[in-house]
Amino acid sequence: MTSITHINPPSLHSSPAFTWTVRVPAGADTVYVGGMNGVGPDGAVVGPGTAEQFRQALANLRTCLEAAGAQVADVVKWTIFHTDGADVQEAVAAFAEFWPHDAAPPVITVVTVLDVGPPGAVLEIDAVAAVLR
Repeated sequence: MTSITHINPPSLHSSPAFTWTVRVPAGADTVYVGGMNGVGPDGAVVGPGTAEQFRQALANLRTCLEAAGAQVADVVKWTIFHTDGADVQEAVAAFAEFWPHDAAPPVITVVTVLDVGPPGAVLEIDAVAAVLR
């Protein structure tokens, strides 16, 4: 296997927003990005809205990926943690703007939690990327 394979078993429903399984070949570099909140360079939450926080968290995540020599399309797994009051549909819409349209979507797990850190934050995302050598 010389490429990352996105697998959607035909017995499961299909979604353009995520892939059920991703297989990464041996020899790929793995990049782990810890939880990113929607905070600016000063560490303050960028605003109260889910979409604006998610866009900033994704921008922060992109910065981390690029610092490690990876690109957004290299992400094979996202975990999105959100508080009960967050509008998940706003986050999905922001993700659709962010994710490259020509790339297969990653595996995604979404979890509702009590708190995600900074005061006013409604979500946190982390990622695993695989970069083929």
